[in-house]
Amino acid sequence: MRRLSILGSTGSIGTQALEVVDGLPGKFDIVALTARRNGTLLAQQALRYRPAVVALEQAPQLEELQAALAGSGIEILTGRQGLLEVAARDDLDLCLNGVVSGAGMALTLAAVEAGVNVALANKESMVMAGGIIRERMAATGSLLYPVDSEHSAIWQCLVGEELDQVRRLVLTGSGGPFRTRPLEEMAQVTKAEALRHPNWDMGDKITIDSATMMNKGLEVIEARWLFDIPPERVDIVIHPQSIIHSMVEFVDGSVKAQLGVPDMKIPIQYALAYPAHLEADWPRLDLVKTAQLTFEAPDLEKFPCISLAYEALAKGGTAPAALNLTNDMTVQAFLDDHITFGDIPTILAEALDKHPWEAAPGLADLDELALWVEHFLAERVPSVGRS
Repeated sequence: MRRLSILGSTGSIGTQALEVVDGLPGKFDIVALTARRNGTLLAQQALRYRPAVVALEQAPQLEELQAALAGSGIEILTGRQGLLEVAARDDLDLCLNGVVSGAGMALTLAAVEAGVNVALANKESMVMAGGIIRERMAATGSLLYPVDSEHSAIWQCLVGEELDQVRRLVLTGSGGPFRTRPLEEMAQVTKAEALRHPNWDMGDKITIDSATMMNKGLEVIEARWLFDIPPERVDIVIHPQSIIHSMVEFVDGSVKAQLGVPDMKIPIQYALAYPAHLEADWPRLDLVKTAQLTFEAPDLEKFPCISLAYEALAKGGTAPAALNLTNDMTVQAFLDDHITFGDIPTILAEALDKHPWEAAPGLADLDELALWVEHFLAERVPSVGRS
C-alpha cells in the first residue's frame, strides 16, 4: 500500500485525486491532507480517509474543523507553517502537490528536500524555481511525476527513450474559450466568458490562465525544467479537441503522441500508480466518434502571454518567477473585478520589464521578488488590497 499525502485536497486536483483513490481500493493509505481555507470539506475528507494529520492554512473555518475532528485522533496543523510541516514529512511514498499558484513552490521544495517523490500538479514550482528544485532532487534522490495532462503525456512518450534523441517537445492546447473570437472583440471579454472552458473542468485560476493562454506559456517553462530540454525545442500547437495531450518528435522524424479523453483523473492516476497503468472505470476514447483531430498555430497577437513566457525563459534568472508571481496576483485581480481581461498581458509585460532582475536567484531573492510584485501591482492597480 502506497503512503500518500495530498496538498490541496479540497481543490480541483485534490478532489479528483481522492476519486482516483476511491477507484483503487487497497492501493493507497492517505497519511495527510491539506487545504487553504475550506475547513468544511477538509473535515469531511478527514473523517472519510482518516489521515494522521490535516492542515488548514487560513483560519475562518478552523473552529468548524476542530469541532468535526474532536476525539478522532487526527492531528490538526494550522497556518502556512502547518502546510510546510505536512509537505516536509518523510514517512511517505508520494506527495501529491495540487496547490494552485506560486504558493505551492515551497511545498514542492520541502517534499523534495525530505527525499519524497512528488506527483506535481503545481506547474508554478518549476516555473519559479526549476533550477533550485533540480539541484535538491539530485542531492536527495527525489523524483517528480508530472500531473498536468501535457507533461504527463510527454513523460509517457519518453518512457524507454533517450533524451539526446529528442528533437522537440510539442505541447498541445485547446485554445481555450476564445480561440475563434476575433482579436478586436477581446477587449470586451467578461469574467463569466473567461471561466467557461470548452473541454476541461478546472479551478478558476487555471481556467483564466487557459483563457489568456498563459497556461501554455507556463507549461513551456515547466517543460524546460522537468525534461531538461532547451526552450527553443519546446513548441505549442493548438488542438481544439483536446484528445492528443502532447507529443514528442525524435531526431529520425518519428513522433509519439499520448491520446485520451480530456479527463484529469487519467494523468492523476498515472502519477499516483506509476509505473503501472491500472484498470480504471473512466470514459474511453472512441476515435470513430471523435472523427476529426485538427491543429493550428497559436495566435500570438491575440494571446501575447505565450510570447511573454518565451521572453522570460530567454531572459532567465528571476524573469520566469516575476512573470509567474505577477500572473498569480493579476488573475486574482481580474477575478475580483479590479481589472479587465485585456489588462492581464499588459501588466505582465510591465512587470517582466521592470522587475529587479537577478541572474541566479536563491530562495531569499524569490521572497524579495514576491514583495516587489505586491508593491508593483498595488501601484498599478490601486484598488487591489482595499476592503
